[in-house]
Amino acid sequence: MAVQRRGNVKNSDSKAIEKKIKSRANAQRQTFTWRGLIIVLLLLTGISAAVIWLYMSLSDDVTETLVSRREVLTEPRLFLVQCSEDYENHKRFPGCTPKKCGRAVIDSVVTKEEAQALRRLAERGLSLGGSDGGASILDLHSGALSMGKKFVNIYRYFSEQIREVFTEEDFTLYRNVRGRIQRVIAETFGLDSSQMYLTKPTFFSRINSTSAKTTHDEYWHPHIDKVTYGSFDYTSLLYLTDYGVDFGGGRFIFMDPNSNGTVEPRAGRVSFFSSGSENLHRVEKVVWGTRYAITVSFTCDPDHAIADPTLP
Repeated sequence: MAVQRRGNVKNSDSKAIEKKIKSRANAQRQTFTWRGLIIVLLLLTGISAAVIWLYMSLSDDVTETLVSRREVLTEPRLFLVQCSEDYENHKRFPGCTPKKCGRAVIDSVVTKEEAQALRRLAERGLSLGGSDGGASILDLHSGALSMGKKFVNIYRYFSEQIREVFTEEDFTLYRNVRGRIQRVIAETFGLDSSQMYLTKPTFFSRINSTSAKTTHDEYWHPHIDKVTYGSFDYTSLLYLTDYGVDFGGGRFIFMDPNSNGTVEPRAGRVSFFSSGSENLHRVEKVVWGTRYAITVSFTCDPDHAIADPTLP
């Protein structure tokens, strides 16, 4: 019978034990790795939630949605507010100077198709230039167009070539829509429409999430139209794109003493309001996509009136 070598058995047992120890160590390391990843993910989730909560609590403090994008208003939804004393510092015009102040929204003045046509007009015009920052304007009345960090006059800059960009039909639609907006403002606030006059600035705006390069790009600051532009008595906005579909952020915010109220843009929606301190407002920063709108402004003072634009 052959003699067994106990030393080899011992070596074999030692190797088996070492293998088990290494295997257990690897398993423990994998467990610790997964546990570590889970802890990190939980921490990141908690931090993200805290940041979102902090942003929401400190940003706009929105407490009420006056009109959501999903609603369709066939009649003006009017929110009355007390008129400020701003109008006392300006000449008063019977039948026009605000006695009844507020803000209103309606979706039946401009059709979806008309809003799309006006958006295409804006896109063609703004494609000729555009701000380096996130906010660009196109004013068909004065010809002002954002270009880089300044403005140019498109009618002088592009001369006869402008007829390759705009058509008579574009300007006819623009004038018709302006007239309808003027009439609904007059009807809602009990004014004599013939005593209202278009005033400057009245313009298309395009806003995206590009960071501001000049103060002209900083559209989000709270302001009062009657203070910024003394001629303003009534301000209106016609939205050409949809909040939550074409862009995020960019809601219009009325800033009241105890709360804020928002209007969510919808293509074809008209929002209008008396221009005094009773309607302090701002626009949220656009965080994605592109927001198109037209600001159409009215005065009661014929000395500050401007004519409808015509194609050169």
